[in-house]
Amino acid sequence: MTDTSADITTAGTDWRAWQESWDRQQEWYMPDREDRFSVMLDMVEALVGTAPRVLDLACGTGTITARLLARLPEATSTGVDLDPALLAIARGTFEGDERVSFVTADLKDPDWTARLPHGSYDAVLTATALHWLHSEPLAALYGSVAGLVRDGGVFMNADHMIDDTTPRINAAERAQRHARMDQAKQADALDWAEWWQLAAQDPVLAGPTARRFEIYGEHADGDMPPAAWHARVLREKGFAEARPVWCSPSDTLLLALK
Repeated sequence: MTDTSADITTAGTDWRAWQESWDRQQEWYMPDREDRFSVMLDMVEALVGTAPRVLDLACGTGTITARLLARLPEATSTGVDLDPALLAIARGTFEGDERVSFVTADLKDPDWTARLPHGSYDAVLTATALHWLHSEPLAALYGSVAGLVRDGGVFMNADHMIDDTTPRINAAERAQRHARMDQAKQADALDWAEWWQLAAQDPVLAGPTARRFEIYGEHADGDMPPAAWHARVLREKGFAEARPVWCSPSDTLLLALK
């Protein structure tokens, strides 16, 4: 991977540079990251058409929104997140684009949906974000999401979904993935901690980054139940159908149809 640290430290308010640097950092962990986005948007187009109203759930820097609008320019997107630093990048990246809006909300707050500008959406999309929730609050969140998706609409979650019944397979996959990550690290790839260190040094992002760590502390994972758990809970919460539509050895894109 290309070392983008020089560009990052001089970017200032070059929000697209920050957006791209976040993508590169995430790709260090998930080299097949774009594959899940491609399938996600394939299914959006197949099920709800080319001009969907989308909720980008736990949107971060707006990664999904960027790919959505590049693929489906007639779409609209509302991004919701609590992270002030990532939201600053998202808002800066899409400033002036009337198709995009952002909302600050805590997804663990039972009333978070009251902050949204619309009562229903054609699609709710999220990626690599909900694994920090434990199973009980995640199930509650799925209930809220079911109330936001219109009949015939979709919810998709691309995330780490670990099957604990296959420990040897899991261990082998993890060892190989980490070996490849070590090779990329030797080519100056940025990891999570290094990326946040750079954000903390930036004069514009330093304040939001400090607030971000006050809110979340250091990165910590919640539960990562298997895809079957997600599909079952989503059906229990009101979706008619739910199943994986893409997977890698460690991640799954699960689609639920209202």
